[in-house]
This record gives sequence, C-alpha cells and structure tokens, in this order.
Amino acid sequence: MKNWSNRLTWSGHSVGMLAYLLLFPGFFFYHTLLGLGNIGAFLGGYFAPVSLLMAGPLVFFYVYRIRRDSGRLGRADLLFALYIAYFLCVVAIQAAAGANPAIVSHHILDILFLITMFLIFRLVDFGRRDVWLAGLLALLAMSAIVFAFSMDGAFYLAPLGAAKNPESLATYQGFSRSYLVTFTAVIANTRSTPLRVLLYCLGAPTLFVNTARSEFVALLLLIPVIELYYSQRKLVLVSVLATLFLLTYHFLDDILALLPDNRVLELLDLSQSTSANKREHLSTYALNTISHFPIFGDYASYSPGFYSHNVLSAWVDTGLFGFLFVLALLILPATQMILRGYFNSKPSGIFILAFSLACITLMLLVKSHYFTDMLIGATLGSYSRYRYGRKYAPHRPPDLRPSALRHPDLRQAMPPAGASRL
Repeated sequence: MKNWSNRLTWSGHSVGMLAYLLLFPGFFFYHTLLGLGNIGAFLGGYFAPVSLLMAGPLVFFYVYRIRRDSGRLGRADLLFALYIAYFLCVVAIQAAAGANPAIVSHHILDILFLITMFLIFRLVDFGRRDVWLAGLLALLAMSAIVFAFSMDGAFYLAPLGAAKNPESLATYQGFSRSYLVTFTAVIANTRSTPLRVLLYCLGAPTLFVNTARSEFVALLLLIPVIELYYSQRKLVLVSVLATLFLLTYHFLDDILALLPDNRVLELLDLSQSTSANKREHLSTYALNTISHFPIFGDYASYSPGFYSHNVLSAWVDTGLFGFLFVLALLILPATQMILRGYFNSKPSGIFILAFSLACITLMLLVKSHYFTDMLIGATLGSYSRYRYGRKYAPHRPPDLRPSALRHPDLRQAMPPAGASRL
C-alpha cells in the first residue's frame, strides 16, 4: 500500500510537470511551427484544449493528496477555492441575465486556466533537477527561436506569411507569457550566481526582441527580487545595483543607439505609445463605470477585448468585493513572505518562486494585465506548496519545547504504593 501511495505521489508531480511543459514551452513551440507553416492549427489556439486535457489528471492527483494528508488543504487552497466559487457565481448569474456570451465564454476559459495553473504549481517540485533542466533547455530553445526568426529587431511570425491558419497564430503576448513563466520557474531555482547572471543576459534580450513590454519589465523586476534574496551581502548588492542603474542612465543615449527600434523602447516615453494611450482611455472608461456602479460593478459593459488592462477590470466585472478579494489573494501572501521568509539566512527555491510570482503578478495587474491573469493561479499554487513545506517538510527543525504537563501536580501522575492501577 505504501509503494502504491508513493507511486501516486510521484505521478502527481509527473503529471504536473507534463502539464507545465505542454502549456508553456509546448505552446511556444506549437505556435512557432504554426507560424512557419510546418503544421496546421489542428489544436486551434492550443492552450484551451491542452488545459482541458490536463485538468482531469491534475484534479485527480490534487484530490488524492488532500485525502491522503488533510494538512495539504491550507488557507491558500481554501481562499483560492472561495474566489473561484465567487467568480463562477458572478458569471452564472450574469449569463442567466443575458450578458454578452463572448465575454461569458472568455471568463469560463479564464477560470479553467486559473485552476490549471494553481494545480500545476501546487503539484510540481520546481526545485527538482529534472524539472529545472527541462525548463532550462526549453528556455535556450525559445531564445534561439526568437533570435533566429526576428526581423528588424522584433520577433513576430505573422509577417512571414507562411502560417496555414494565421487567425490561430499567437500574438507576441502569448509567446512572452510562455517565456516569462518558464524563466521564473528556472531562475528561482538556480543557485549559481554566475548562471543566474547569464540567464538574465539571455532572458532580457529575448523579451526585448519579442516586443513584450510588460513581461520585459517583469523580468527586470525579478533581478533585484531574486538577487537580494540569495545574496549574503545585501548592502553590497544594493550598491552594485544602484551603480549599474546610474551608469545605465548616464550612458542611456549610447545604449539606445546600439539597440534595434521596437515597441519596448516606448517605455521611455509612454505618451508616444498608441497602445499605452488606448489603455489609458480604457482605464478612464472603467473608472467611469465604477463611479456609476460602485458596489456591484457592471458586468460585461464593454465590447469584447475593450476591457481595462489593469486590476480595475475586477471591479467592473465582479464588483467591489471581487476587486478587494483578488488583491487580498496576492497582497496578503506577499506581505507574510516578506515578514517571515525573505530575510531568512537559508534560501529556499520554493519560497523565492512563490514570492517572485507574487511580485510580478501584482505589478502586471496594476499596470497592464486583466484581472483573470493566470499568473494569479500560479502564485497561489506556489505559495500553498511553500506553506505546506514550511509546516510539514521532513527537514524542518524538531520542536524542542517541553511537553505540556498532563497533571498539574506530580502526585496525581504517581499514585501511592499499593494503590489500584485500574
């Protein structure tokens, strides 16, 4: 029975690892082949059918672990389940009231993606060498593809005109999401400082050429978050990072002259960015909607795709409670991890993965991503795994506190000689 239990546990990790590789590096490679005309869109947009395929096994092994050890159902699991239940109720009520079917369908898929991401990051041990090595090789392959097929300093396969089903081809956002998720899982579990530096030097140019502004900034945010955590001399590292920042600022014009011109450079002056201006208008529209419907919001009050590209979208679609709920799901774990784990002397890959995901997810929600961003699921799944390891890991130090007394008086515990012991 014990061998069977261990086999199921191992399989839970393996199924999660397979889902991770299929949904992120797999998505990137599928759409590369699609864009090059090597295959047709036999899986459509890929992410939804693969998520549906993997959801059943992921749920099975997650439920098995909960039943095997009730301690695995932590507060993060419960809060995530409550949020999903609340979101489902909102969607069901609004669908029954006649909300736009396209937006309802989009939200149902988003819920599937959130759950899938939660389960993957809950089940997979990203610190294991097989997972880390697979992720590293995938990163190298994805970077090679980006550099090999970039034109005029930008990677996008649609202009090649080779795709058999161009309507199914992913945008730069889909490619960048796959790369960022894989990069975060790998870099958080890379203990070698020189190797991490090499990965930063690979990842930043890759996302720059991929023209993904938000994901590019998220990767830059990972550098101080992860390096300060792993550094034994934090003040020295702060000085080094500050010096690098000042040097970059001083020689910015010379650096820009060496870079190809693409939309990432619009970060230096967002007033000239048509995309940023459009998002500003959408945010203003969302604030106007919130001012008229401050408690319950106004679900699907926009045309498909024309939502606020930040966390205000949660207020519009799920009301004030949903807005506060989704923020609490990220802010509370991040705050607890800062106070109780970030400055620990013994670094942990499980911890810094959860904390890194929380940081970049919050940043993306505030600046550019929709409230159903699947990184929310990844953050909470990773945080739940970290909390379980902190509470139940076999390597944690033993509790050396004295045991509680069963009897307030020693004489009650030791009956007199000759007394009955029944």
